[in-house]
Amino acid sequence: MAGLPLLSAVVFIPLGGALLIAFLPRERLDLIRGAALLTALAAFAVSLLLVIDFDHAAAGFQRVEVASWIPAFGIEYRLGLDGISLALVVLTTTLTWISILASFGPIRTRVKEYMVSFLILEVGMIGVFLALDMFLFYIFWELVLVPMYLIIGIWGGANRIYATLKFVLYTLVGSLLMLVAILGMAFTYQAARGTWEGAFDYEALVAFGFDPTLQFFAFAAFFLAFAIKVPMFPFHTWLPDAHVEAPTAGSVILAGVLLKLGGYGLIRFNLPLFPDAAEQWAPLIIVLSLIGIVYGAIVALIQPDLKKLVAYSSVSHMGFVTLGIFVFNEQGMAGAVLQMVAHGLITGALFLLVGVIYERTHDRTIARMGGLAGPTPVYAAVFGFFVLASLALPGLAGFVAEFLVLVGTFAFSPIAAAVAALAMMLGAAYLLWMYQRVVFGELSDFLRGLGHHLTDMNRVEVLTLTPLMVITVALGVAPGLVLDLIDAPIASLLAHVGGDSIARLR
Repeated sequence: MAGLPLLSAVVFIPLGGALLIAFLPRERLDLIRGAALLTALAAFAVSLLLVIDFDHAAAGFQRVEVASWIPAFGIEYRLGLDGISLALVVLTTTLTWISILASFGPIRTRVKEYMVSFLILEVGMIGVFLALDMFLFYIFWELVLVPMYLIIGIWGGANRIYATLKFVLYTLVGSLLMLVAILGMAFTYQAARGTWEGAFDYEALVAFGFDPTLQFFAFAAFFLAFAIKVPMFPFHTWLPDAHVEAPTAGSVILAGVLLKLGGYGLIRFNLPLFPDAAEQWAPLIIVLSLIGIVYGAIVALIQPDLKKLVAYSSVSHMGFVTLGIFVFNEQGMAGAVLQMVAHGLITGALFLLVGVIYERTHDRTIARMGGLAGPTPVYAAVFGFFVLASLALPGLAGFVAEFLVLVGTFAFSPIAAAVAALAMMLGAAYLLWMYQRVVFGELSDFLRGLGHHLTDMNRVEVLTLTPLMVITVALGVAPGLVLDLIDAPIASLLAHVGGDSIARLR
């Protein structure tokens, strides 16, 4: 398998599937849905082949694929893989096929366009994680916007146009500033070397070493683009609107993968490209992360809408990611990457579960729920599992991730670690209180009025959630499945910013 272009395959298999579906008859809904699911499963299978053939000891990029693209400016088609990108690629391919399967029932109009949009979205997301040319990275980064705009804007809720425009405008502002920074880096490189060759090559730019002034402002531009995507406080205000209006599968991918593009960008680009600026900006980012962790938990505590509660919990949980990145030690960084994976699995599942009850009630108001344990015992049990996973119950993936971030933060500042630990307690409060109101007690009048429409989970819904349950337990019991992948790349990244030489994690 070493000579096969598997990276190009995992990126462009979804595009091939999208093109195939575009030519299928619109009325053949089963054929369209089946083709979309098979395409997503094919991309998932290729991502698993990448795991099997991965060299855990290598710190550099593997399976690098290079082709000349725009030679006059040194722009290449360049893909590469390390442990961090591999973990996120597998997360993406996993959540994509699950999201497509979960869309079979809820999406009944313009099914063909929906599936095409979803597969093109997968192309952009995987491309971001694999691109090693800055121009190519930017193309994939912007590509993600278009299908997500369509998914929310066409298949979303009543205020979908407002939500999707807000999402696009926020993201575009950061992206355009990042484009200016990319061009500034390329022109600086070209002026110093006298050639455009390598001017957009990620590894060449990392080795180049930029002037501290350029680093400071380029870091700010990149950081804004990624902080909006994470989203960090105070750039988070687009997220609750987008989640509330997005269809269920759109919320799963938005929380499970799109937010991780921001965290990945901070790790992959901000730290190695601008190491001096990273140390200058780190105190501010740590403070913003702690504010986001606490703020997200407090706001989630008072939310009346199930989807908004889960959305604000994402602001809090993703704060652990940015906190772990900028304490500059191996425990914190490893916890940040594992938190991205765990959050993608757990919060993606929570959005699926909100979608399950919404399909039956067409309502997400917590006050109108109550007593679901009686008529829907399987739903109540699965919902309870992911609530416990989200509040970081020991033995599940979320606990290991947040524990590592806390250990790394404590080494940096015990006070910062105490603040983050307080937010974990708030997380338990809002999640358990929500679960108690929705699941226990007498069946509410609203739910009783639904009669036979209030049914337990069907086979498809169980099938979408079972893999997420299995992986959440597996990563909680054996976190080395991810930590062994990311160990060497993290040590290499931290070497750029003078990170602590703490013993490698196993």
